Amino acid sequence: MKHFPIFLAVEGRRIVLSGGGDAALAKLRLLLKTEAHLTVFATAPAPEIEGWAADNRLRLVRRAMVPGDTLCATLFYAADEDQTEDARTSQIARADGALVNIVDNLADSQFITPAIVDRDPVTVAIGTEGAAPVLARAIKAEIEARLPVTLGALARIGKAFRKAVVVLPMGRRRRDFWADYYFQTGPRALDQGGEDHVKDVLQRLLRKHENTVVRQGRVAFVGAGPGDPELLTLKARNALDGADVVIHDRLVTSEILELARREAILIDAGKEGFGPSMSQSDINALIVEHARNGAHVVRLKGGDPTVFGRLDEEIDAVSEAGIDWHVVPGITAASASVAAIGQSLTKRGRNGAVRFVTGHDMKGFADHDWRTLARPGEVAAIYMGKKSARFIQGRLIMHGADRTTPVTVIENASRPDQRVLSTTLDRLPADLAEAGLTGPALTFLGLAPRAAEAALVQSKQELA
Repeated sequence: MKHFPIFLAVEGRRIVLSGGGDAALAKLRLLLKTEAHLTVFATAPAPEIEGWAADNRLRLVRRAMVPGDTLCATLFYAADEDQTEDARTSQIARADGALVNIVDNLADSQFITPAIVDRDPVTVAIGTEGAAPVLARAIKAEIEARLPVTLGALARIGKAFRKAVVVLPMGRRRRDFWADYYFQTGPRALDQGGEDHVKDVLQRLLRKHENTVVRQGRVAFVGAGPGDPELLTLKARNALDGADVVIHDRLVTSEILELARREAILIDAGKEGFGPSMSQSDINALIVEHARNGAHVVRLKGGDPTVFGRLDEEIDAVSEAGIDWHVVPGITAASASVAAIGQSLTKRGRNGAVRFVTGHDMKGFADHDWRTLARPGEVAAIYMGKKSARFIQGRLIMHGADRTTPVTVIENASRPDQRVLSTTLDRLPADLAEAGLTGPALTFLGLAPRAAEAALVQSKQELA
């Protein structure tokens, strides 16, 4: 992020602009919405600028800028649409201590003006680092269509009422009040009787929330999917948005965690096979402790929490504590991984079933029905199989598996750094982590990437 988004206080402060043409007009239409003191330097100002000056909405100086003209200015816009003049005026402004924006010159600007959705005092700013103004305008149009014009009135009334709401304790009680106001009671009151009616309703709404019995904490066991935020389900996003505490494992990506509320407490309860771990009993205790304190807890697990996630133990702990819970399933690692290689988990004429197995369990390397897995045409999705690759290879070959059985390992499925290793059972590296696959990976026995499978079929046909 090359430009850090902030909202700058400009009430009563100077903003200076040099220019009187179309570029100046475009900036001034936006700046006139602020409560700043605007000064425009222009030798040939457009009629609109002269009109604004006549209405005392800005100060117009009918000459070129000179040193000292931007003293005490917070922002300066160079909008003369002339490279030489823009460079001259921006140099003056920098010397006077103002932040400089040169219209259509991103490289020499100290700040950029985003596309803005104005529902004063609600303001949405959209920036693309200057790379795609057309995209910013498209996003602006979409957001404007979603936000009702009345939102500004509700926000102004709510802002004036904030001091009264301190009678509610910080946290969920207060958030529940504001959610009720903005999304239910407020819009309904505004439609029924205007702003005065909203103010009356607010008092009654506050008394209602003061007398509301505090809700007990609850727990949502949420699947974070394979890592791509766009593969997160809508229910999962809603759970994150309402969470007070998020207890996540190491497979949950930072992009997913970014979707949680800024005020939410994030707790890393990551566990790694044969490595440093937080014990399951400690995780259970954390979940119960925060829920008992009234928090909405999200237990966030990579993939789907119902697949090798020890979900039953956590549900048992929460149930024994008398805490409400529910499960939000996620896109499994197997689904994301098989999609990455253009295959399906089952295929008519190849396999009518697929086995989900783990490379290790609480006792070490996990044993399975190797004789069945070794049969031709079998397909298995092997979780946590990086360190147990040699063990799995040996067991399968020992039970008669064809050494040329395709094996595919997908690391970081669905993520930008996704990698695919296509090999055969006899060539499978002994330790996939030592072979360079350090991220979360899933191993498929009996599946090859579609392109590799097609090449193999063609090769066999040519040999025949």
